[in-house]
Amino acid sequence: MQHNASDPADHILQDAAQPAVTAGQNARDQRSDNSVIRHWLKRLRRRIPPVAVVLFSLIVALGIGFVIFSEHISNLETPVSDQKADAIIVLTGGKARIEVALELLAEKRGERLLISGVHPSTKREALQRITGADAALFACCVDLDRSALNTIGNAVESAKWIRQHNYKRIFIVTNNYHMPRSILELSRHIPDVELIPYPVINSDLKNNWMHQGDTLRVLFTEYIKYTGALAHISLGQGS
Repeated sequence: MQHNASDPADHILQDAAQPAVTAGQNARDQRSDNSVIRHWLKRLRRRIPPVAVVLFSLIVALGIGFVIFSEHISNLETPVSDQKADAIIVLTGGKARIEVALELLAEKRGERLLISGVHPSTKREALQRITGADAALFACCVDLDRSALNTIGNAVESAKWIRQHNYKRIFIVTNNYHMPRSILELSRHIPDVELIPYPVINSDLKNNWMHQGDTLRVLFTEYIKYTGALAHISLGQGS
């Protein structure tokens, strides 16, 4: 007699074989996908020179670094009012830097002030009058560095002054955008001294720097200089 009903054993065998069939199909699909990807990667490598890939990667890295750098600067804040140091150094070249440093000196936040990068033709008395500093305070507690011509020079001359007085804790006064490079150069010459950033903030950059054309230009220029200084120091240490 012929039976139309299927044998239960057949169903069991089919169910057991199904996962293996599915796995095999998935593996073939995966190999097919990988083959397509390899094919397109080969075509891209032929069409795009390796130099272009390197340049593109470098541009992306610089862009990300610039955003991080700018956000760091925009979040810099002055130290709390009761914080003190052994002395104060101000790097000339930006608006209100010297005035802020003289205020710190007048508040006895440091016992002495070095103004680094003063033009050789600038008379001491003229600088005192222009800044509106107390004449007695300026005479007793302010030193002028006329040798430094740039940030590296500031660092070299500041290091000499710090060692001369054996200071261990210093306020560094400069504009906020100039602070990272200043601290970088100073740390290289005086690694055993605590440098406390005291940024001069002439405009609010928080959540706003991307929309200020002139500020964006200044930030980018300073970022390029900072990156160059970092590379120079890294290569110097590696050689």
